[in-house]
Amino acid sequence: MAAADKKTVTVKLVRSIAGTRESHRATVRGLGLRKLNSTSTLEDTPSVRGMITKVQYLVKVI
Repeated sequence: MAAADKKTVTVKLVRSIAGTRESHRATVRGLGLRKLNSTSTLEDTPSVRGMITKVQYLVKVI
């Protein structure tokens, strides 16, 4: 499978991680998000989807 054939998902951090659980902060960092409104484009895999689901109240899929 070529790199162009891979599906991607873009996530954006829309809420602050201040006051959230440490594991949720680590998940947000694992998604490649740092500051508010930062975006990250990732490969659409089940593990990435699970991370997005875990912190769905903080991120937006665009």
